[in-house]
Amino acid sequence: FSYASDLPYRIELNDEIVESIRTFDTTSQLSKQNISKFSIIPNMHSDYKTETKESLFDLLPGNTIIWIRDLSSTIESMNKCYESANRQADKMKHYEEERHIQLISNREFISTDEFMLGIEKYSLVFYQGKPDRIDEMQILHINNQAQPSFNKNFNLLIEDIRSLNQKNYNCFICTNSIAQVERFHNIFEDLKADIHYVPEVKSIREGFIDHDLKIACYTDHQIFSRFHGYKIKSGYTKDQAVSLKMLKELQPGDFVTHLDYGIGRFAGLEKININGQLQESVRLIYKNDDILYVSIHSLHKIAKFVGQEGTEPNLSKLGSDTWKILKNRTKQKVKDIAKELIKLYGMRKAAKGFAFRPDNYLQAELEASFMYEDTPDQFKATMDVKADMEKPHPMDRLICGDVGFGKTEVAIRAAFKAVQDGKQVAVLVPTTILAMQHFRTFTERFKEFPVDVDYVSRFRTAKEKTQIIKNLTAGKLDIIIGTISLLNSKMKFKDLGLLIIDEEQKFGVVAKEKLRHLKYNVDTLTLTATPIPRTLQFSLMSARDLSVIQTPPPNRQPIHTERRSFNDQVIHDAIMHEVYRGGQVFFVHNKVKSIGEVAAMLHKICPTVDIVVAHGQMEAEKLEKVLVDFIDMKYDVLVCTNIIESGLDISNANTIIINNAHQFGLSDLHQLRGRVGRSNRKAYCYLFAPPSSVLTMEARKRLKTIEEFSDLGSGFHISMRDLDIRGAGNLLGGEQSGFIADIGYETYQRILEEAVLELRENEFKDLFEEDKKEKQFIRDVTIDSDIEMLIPDDYVANIQERLNLYQSLDKLENEEAVQNFCTQLKDRFGPVPGQVEELLNGLRLRWIAKRLGFERVILKKKKLQCFFISNPSSTFFESPTFQSIMKAVASQQTKFIAKQSQTNLILIAEQVSGFEAAMKLLDEMYHQIEK
Repeated sequence: FSYASDLPYRIELNDEIVESIRTFDTTSQLSKQNISKFSIIPNMHSDYKTETKESLFDLLPGNTIIWIRDLSSTIESMNKCYESANRQADKMKHYEEERHIQLISNREFISTDEFMLGIEKYSLVFYQGKPDRIDEMQILHINNQAQPSFNKNFNLLIEDIRSLNQKNYNCFICTNSIAQVERFHNIFEDLKADIHYVPEVKSIREGFIDHDLKIACYTDHQIFSRFHGYKIKSGYTKDQAVSLKMLKELQPGDFVTHLDYGIGRFAGLEKININGQLQESVRLIYKNDDILYVSIHSLHKIAKFVGQEGTEPNLSKLGSDTWKILKNRTKQKVKDIAKELIKLYGMRKAAKGFAFRPDNYLQAELEASFMYEDTPDQFKATMDVKADMEKPHPMDRLICGDVGFGKTEVAIRAAFKAVQDGKQVAVLVPTTILAMQHFRTFTERFKEFPVDVDYVSRFRTAKEKTQIIKNLTAGKLDIIIGTISLLNSKMKFKDLGLLIIDEEQKFGVVAKEKLRHLKYNVDTLTLTATPIPRTLQFSLMSARDLSVIQTPPPNRQPIHTERRSFNDQVIHDAIMHEVYRGGQVFFVHNKVKSIGEVAAMLHKICPTVDIVVAHGQMEAEKLEKVLVDFIDMKYDVLVCTNIIESGLDISNANTIIINNAHQFGLSDLHQLRGRVGRSNRKAYCYLFAPPSSVLTMEARKRLKTIEEFSDLGSGFHISMRDLDIRGAGNLLGGEQSGFIADIGYETYQRILEEAVLELRENEFKDLFEEDKKEKQFIRDVTIDSDIEMLIPDDYVANIQERLNLYQSLDKLENEEAVQNFCTQLKDRFGPVPGQVEELLNGLRLRWIAKRLGFERVILKKKKLQCFFISNPSSTFFESPTFQSIMKAVASQQTKFIAKQSQTNLILIAEQVSGFEAAMKLLDEMYHQIEK
């Protein structure tokens, strides 16, 4: 939006200028609307070139416009800097004279007089206040105003746009996404608004009305009273996403597990000669120093062994059946547990649930009024939940995400959807504090909508609880939030439609048993901040749907984490730094007996701050008052036990001090640290513990881990490290068989997936018949050949780097990923050699073989052998794919002949010159059977 007059200048007042000024002037409240005029000094000397000594102003073009907020303050600050610089120069000069050296030459500083002479040659814009030292100026008037405040009232918005339409104003509604445009369209359509506006998918900071140009720009975030949504990065790609497969670098000597041969020791890479051709393989050492060479096309079968740290596993013996027996025994145990879970899943699928209606404009209005911009993962999780709710069978979905990543907002939207269809919602939480916090959050979000929310916990009196039960039974309550008391038999719902469970892993066995029966025909949504809880295993077993939120909210900063010994000065500095910037502090001391003494000590260290104590043994009313007062910022420091661990959300508290941190578990430390850093302010976490020399090895590792992993979304890494430190145990239920310690966590996961796949294909085939996912009969394909395929030493010299590249290559899943991989290779190392091209062709051959049902492919001496699945009872042999292949072979439509060995049915083709020829043959077969 440009404004010009007969003066020789042109000012463009747009978002970029406004933000540029803010960057250098953080105290400015500048916007395009709150400035009605500018004081302008035009540049009458655009060809000006100083003849004085070279200075800062020689770097500026003659048509530069200089923006000044407060000239007097600038001059005052410059005088102080000039005097200080001269004093330092004098000291330096004396130092140089004493030692007969020269540290700085041509020492010059700009004085205020030189500055004033310099800026007078340029156009000046004074955008706040009138300058005292310059009289000659022009005034530029801008006839605009800020966007009116509608406070989410669409009737006022419609009336305002209609009024401007009648005055021939062009109206624009600026949004940050196409989804918001559709929301506005639906809302205006439902309200039958006859207005004219143009949607613009571009977010601006503030809306405005320009009366000269007859333009009105409205912004979605101001209409909905939200924060301005900054552009954020999209979610991680699949190969960057959090997965259960640990991508750790292997070092020689590390224990590894091979899926087929068992536990060995990694001994690096080694080149071997196969029929005169060099190939690089992974060298593994087994019992009795037996050596196994693993092809780089079978790296997916190798995983770093993760058992109990400090305990070395027993190496497997090559040629022995021990490993195979152990795997089969483990698989059978896993199947026994999985059967029960899948039966529960089957009962839920068979049960008749309630199919909620599609979203209406109220749902769109609630979602659009969220104060922050949805992250990509948050948006996807919301869509998943709503899609599940609209299905005829009960939902059972797990939302897994790190602390502060927006799981509660997904639950709020689901609850609102249920309430709109006349259903009641129960929100089950593990602690009274979290119940109160959720009550405040839900109430705040629904204050503009006709939704009745209440909560039960030990904070409520018996009379209040009785009234709540009556209201719930009569259907007068829409949403009830509570602790385990919600599962009391006295709690009767008129029409429960949705159950939301927060941090399910914190509930005991009895509570979970009650939940299991309650969930059969009710939509259930479970939230968890623990990245790999037991409940996540249910999702792996197809007994529960899963959504992962792993994208951090915009403007969120990592939490600075420091481990320190108990020190009064550190405590004083940490508390006073937070208080001086207007924030609050958590001081966690997990012993009720001495918590009063700790509070008294803090009073002595920081006598000017307001301190209050909170712990679980306090009277309900007193504890509630303390927490509410702290939330309302009546106190600076909350001295408390770990009762704040779950869900307490106070964005103004951004420093936490954890006393005796060595006595907490990793998960507890991560959850406690997650209580701070929930805004765009920098947050601090101090871990107080005795010196390392007096701590146990496990405690040292826990503290090191929590200090090391302080990045956003690091809960996954912390959880995996916890697995290292404590050992895996049995993640599935109460039985502690300990078999994971024998085979390693990675191998356990693979066996788990195999077991579930077999159950889906056999015993529970009917249950998963409607599953849209394509059946995968083959999990792994082994490629064995005498073709030279490796990354040459002269291309990538570093052995560890080559291994990393092999691991990355082994995980590629499509042609696009291969092309990206090649592009990265070229950027880093130069043109891709022929041996690497053969590596990639081998990978492509593996993909085609997997689609056709081959579990092993051998290409040696120009002979191609393709081995079908070795399990004769596999349903693959009943599939249309197998029937079509055998029909093509029998009618000699392909170059293959069939041969039966003791364990496999094999297809053989002669005179196959290389990978490209093999791919062509198999590709022709695939397209033939597809017809």
